[in-house]
Amino acid sequence: MPLVIAAFVSIYIIWGSTYLFNKILVAEIPPFLLAGIRFVVAALIIFAIAFVRGKLRAIPKTQLLNSALAGFLFLTVGNGCAVWALQYIDSSLEALLISAQPLILLIMLYFLEGKPIQAKSMIGVTLGILGIYLLVSQGEVNAGPHKWWGIGAVFIALICWGYGSIFVSKADLPKNSFIKSGYQMLFGGGMMLIISILIGESTAGLFTMSDRAIYAMIYLIIFGSIVAFTAFNFLLLTVSPEKVATSTYINPIVAMILGWWVLGEIITNQAILAALILLTGVYFINSTKAQKSI
Repeated sequence: MPLVIAAFVSIYIIWGSTYLFNKILVAEIPPFLLAGIRFVVAALIIFAIAFVRGKLRAIPKTQLLNSALAGFLFLTVGNGCAVWALQYIDSSLEALLISAQPLILLIMLYFLEGKPIQAKSMIGVTLGILGIYLLVSQGEVNAGPHKWWGIGAVFIALICWGYGSIFVSKADLPKNSFIKSGYQMLFGGGMMLIISILIGESTAGLFTMSDRAIYAMIYLIIFGSIVAFTAFNFLLLTVSPEKVATSTYINPIVAMILGWWVLGEIITNQAILAALILLTGVYFINSTKAQKSI
């Protein structure tokens, strides 16, 4: 139980702060190049540590392929779209939109696995939809012609994370959460770098990074990737996907505070109201008895 609690604290707080650091970095480095480097470097560090500890082992082909698919869903498309979106929307808005993940996951479980939506969860779904509507209908959002591209990218990320959570909870993957994270980050980050090359992202920003950007990259590699993603994979094996998805209940609060404090992002009254409604909906979904409890 202490390990589970520590893992939840990790994905709640650390991932809540990654919106800020990604926003800082994407201003200097193209999104797929940034995220690709972050995860490939993190994977290499993981494998180096595992090698020194004598834990690095070859894994079966099935686990290798499943790791590649999980890395593609979670990182290449999921994280890639989320980082790409930060070029057009504030970190706090993105975090609030991503807090709808439990809602998206609940709906996906209904359509993909026939899992019934209980009455209490239905209230959560209704509140979640209302909260999302209030968020995207703000004048500040509609005023920006490119912000809808960012919002659309976030919803693609939500769908990929939702399907990835369902897939990973049943797939044959390495049992060691640390090693499993390494393989997923290596494949996911590697595919991001390929995409970066294919779409012609410039590497010039890597040679002119500010000190703030360098510190942000180090933080994302060590804490945002190695620590938090390992905790995420551990939790997917320990608790239900719905419980893991509730990290989005705390993440937006952390992201909103940091975005306002460090970047001076404006938090409107409508955004606050939308956040309260949306997070209340997440609470109703989270408090519904899941098939597998902590």
